[in-house]
Amino acid sequence: MSTEPPTTTGQPDHDPVWHDPVWEVTPLDVKGMLERGDRLLLIDCRGPDETEVQTISGSRIIPMQSLSLCLEELRTWEADPVVVYCRSGSRSRRVVATLRQIGFRHAHSMAGGINRWSRDVDPTIQPY
Repeated sequence: MSTEPPTTTGQPDHDPVWHDPVWEVTPLDVKGMLERGDRLLLIDCRGPDETEVQTISGSRIIPMQSLSLCLEELRTWEADPVVVYCRSGSRSRRVVATLRQIGFRHAHSMAGGINRWSRDVDPTIQPY
């Protein structure tokens, strides 16, 4: 399995249908996992100015630039599903690439980020 995240050339982040199933799960997939009570670590990798405005309930806020400071503590999730999201999916794919390089085999980016979550799952969250 490649440890490089996919590029989105020709597949814009605002596309409500496209996602790479090897690297990404859809917001509806995540909603289902949360509703079933699946063991899942949901990471919001956006910066503090973004997470103050809105975040998905139950998310662990770990800004992308702080990831290296939290890796040891995250090791307990290494064998479990980890879903990372940002605004539109670009940063979360980079975080997932880092996690997979160090052994997080079940790490995925949430396709389209919180903006797609807003569109597909919770319209009370305003896209930006």
